[in-house]
Amino acid sequence: MQPSTKPLIIPVFIPHSGCPHTCAFCNQSIITNEKHIFPDEKKIKKITDEYLKFKGKRESVQLAFFGGNFLGLEKPYILKLLSIALKLKQKSKIDSIRFSTRPDTISTASLDLIKDFPVSTIELGVQSMNDKILAFSNRGHTSQCTIEAALLLRKYQYKIGMQMMVGLPGEDNSLTLKSAKKIVRLKPDFIRIYPLIVLSGSLLAQWYKSGRYRPLNLDECVDLVKDIYLLFTDQNIPVIRMGLQSSEMLQDDSSMIAGPWHPAFGHLVLSEIFFEKAKLEIEKKFKNQPDNNIVTLGVNPFSESRLRGNKNYNMIRLKQIFPGLNFKIDTNISYSKGHVDIKFSNP
Repeated sequence: MQPSTKPLIIPVFIPHSGCPHTCAFCNQSIITNEKHIFPDEKKIKKITDEYLKFKGKRESVQLAFFGGNFLGLEKPYILKLLSIALKLKQKSKIDSIRFSTRPDTISTASLDLIKDFPVSTIELGVQSMNDKILAFSNRGHTSQCTIEAALLLRKYQYKIGMQMMVGLPGEDNSLTLKSAKKIVRLKPDFIRIYPLIVLSGSLLAQWYKSGRYRPLNLDECVDLVKDIYLLFTDQNIPVIRMGLQSSEMLQDDSSMIAGPWHPAFGHLVLSEIFFEKAKLEIEKKFKNQPDNNIVTLGVNPFSESRLRGNKNYNMIRLKQIFPGLNFKIDTNISYSKGHVDIKFSNP
């Protein structure tokens, strides 16, 4: 087996830490399954050792500080966390550091503060590139902050990740797609796409209960994120995550009030893309095909579950759309992972 080029990412959560604002949608303690406890050296070392058991063939390991606003922490805390991570690197347990932070925390002063530590990747919580939507959600920064942050991070030669949300209050699909296109123009190294979930303890929960906010339903959200995913991947920008990670608290009805939550949200999006590819290819070739023909869908074994869809839903839909055809799936490693090969044959 060849070593994986994807790093092992060891997450250390710092919920709400360093955040100057409480966004309308935010309850980080639920999202990260953590309370407001600042991680100490002992806890970080324990988390690292647990994750290193699963390194496998991965070439590199990154310690990641997620969930809060890293560069918004007080200077002693920033230096303390980075120093703990540096010790782990000196012991060859990790190779680099990454963290998430708000765009308005990126400055020459903040980047100079961390320049002597092995930070390789910085993720920006962009959420939207529409200033009215940002203000409505109590983000406390503007789209210009994101533009300036991206330029400065490029100058300092950091790998840049960006996080965007879909379903923000006041935002429709058209505005969301415009935000995605603006993010594309900034050319991040990768992107995460998060559907907005209504969490208890958030201002958004109050808006939802009063009827002021209506979240996207699951089908709407999958369809929208599919279009956003294609916008990024068409420009060779990897989408490394779609949807929040599963946790017991997210699946607790008292914590998650409403919204397009699904434990395999990203799989649903990729399945929808495969369904549309298969449907379009069959439509192109179906015009002169008699009924009862067998349609063989060739796919890489890695992608078979995406082609089939959740609970074989894609195959059921194809049969409903093309009732005169019979379908079977051929898996072969010779097929591209993102491609569906269509062949017709007589029964």
